[in-house]
Amino acid sequence: MIKYLLVIAVVLVAFYIWRHNRRVEAQQEAEREHAERQRRTRRTPAAPDAMVTCRHCGLHLPASEAIKGSLGYYCGQEHRRFAEG
Repeated sequence: MIKYLLVIAVVLVAFYIWRHNRRVEAQQEAEREHAERQRRTRRTPAAPDAMVTCRHCGLHLPASEAIKGSLGYYCGQEHRRFAEG
């Protein structure tokens, strides 16, 4: 009878240790994920693009999307053609 109680006690202690280790591992993993999310959000944003005005219609648009002509920036090929001939 005592042998059975001893076996049950050993099994319970082993189960408790296994379960405790799983909780600790899960908590450490959550902390790593949280730190990774914080690291990703700390990245500096890209520099803003300069805004230019279309010489034909006055539309404001980013310089990267504008069409450069000899007299300035335009919002499209048609406006560049109208303004520059």
